[in-house]
Amino acid sequence: MLSDEERAALEGWVRRRSTPQAWALRCRIILACAEGVSNKDVAVRLGSTPHAVGRWRARFVEYRIAGLGDMPRSGGPRSVTDEQVAAVVTRTLESTPKNATHWSTRSMAKEMGLSQSSVSRIWRAFGLQPHRSETFKLPPQPFPAPASSPLSSAPFPSPPLLLLPLSSRISSNPLPPSPASLSLPPPSYKSS
Repeated sequence: MLSDEERAALEGWVRRRSTPQAWALRCRIILACAEGVSNKDVAVRLGSTPHAVGRWRARFVEYRIAGLGDMPRSGGPRSVTDEQVAAVVTRTLESTPKNATHWSTRSMAKEMGLSQSSVSRIWRAFGLQPHRSETFKLPPQPFPAPASSPLSSAPFPSPPLLLLPLSSRISSNPLPPSPASLSLPPPSYKSS
């Protein structure tokens, strides 16, 4: 019933620590069924139900290893196409809306003709958070460097330097002083 390649693949998934437990259980069920054991005995040995063992055995017989995956579930068809998802992701990453610094779900939904919840699901699926953009953005018009500057031929001017005076006394302790070291009198509390 099991080919050598299938047995090796199933045993590899069972041994691998990164295999999802549901998939590993399905693999264990098929390996135990290959020994010729009944569904009830396999269920008792693996802590499952005879119905579940029968379902995975039947799916394996019909579809082989591909049958161990999740099958399409009932429900309505998808209303957002792959092309629309790609367009939302591309637009989010490569452009900004007019008069705003980043896209919101509402503005992107209006722009793309989708619902706000669809845009939110797409962003969540791809880990997009436009409001948390930490990328450096150049100013729209770079400041021109003075003609006498050696950087006048550079495409962008160097930023101006800001020099701050240091305190004449540098403490070796970087922590602020504790209240006990300030030698303040203890507070007095008056009861009313």
